[in-house]
Amino acid sequence: MGKLMGWLAAGLLAAAPALAGEGLLDREYRVLAGKEKVNLAQAYGGQVLLVVNTASKCGFTPQYEGLEAMHAKYRERGFAVLGFPSNDFMGQEPGSEEDIQAFCTLTYGVKFPMFEKVQVRGAGATPLYRDLAAATGEQPGWNFHKYLVDRSGRVVASFGSRTKPEDPKLVAEIERLLAEPAPGAQ
Repeated sequence: MGKLMGWLAAGLLAAAPALAGEGLLDREYRVLAGKEKVNLAQAYGGQVLLVVNTASKCGFTPQYEGLEAMHAKYRERGFAVLGFPSNDFMGQEPGSEEDIQAFCTLTYGVKFPMFEKVQVRGAGATPLYRDLAAATGEQPGWNFHKYLVDRSGRVVASFGSRTKPEDPKLVAEIERLLAEPAPGAQ
């Protein structure tokens, strides 16, 4: 009986990451400057995601251009960049959501999905960012921190703000994940 219980426990522990992955995206966020809420699991489940906390008045703000190019290049293969503006770092995202949307669209031509302004670190962090940090052991240290999520909804990597969207290691990891079949696909 002891061996059976051990095997069962090991099986449950092995399944735990998959269950956590599915739940990671099962959250609703309002679209930037809008009223519509989007359930991330329903809208983006089965896709490879790059979740990024953004800011308009940061030295890393030009990364918007690379993020948009990446989103455009890979979206037909099941990839999306998801942007979450945050004012957590030295007040570098002080504007309203309408201001942020206008800036991103007019300055960088951003078309990738952007969501409501959130807190990404500390006790007030939104649940998505709490779980991203827990999964990787890294919370954002600054704006434009990137979390890579696989098609099963599991966080597979974390990239700091200095990692540009065109960084070869980031691109290679995205391409590797895009080459894997979507869950349930044969």
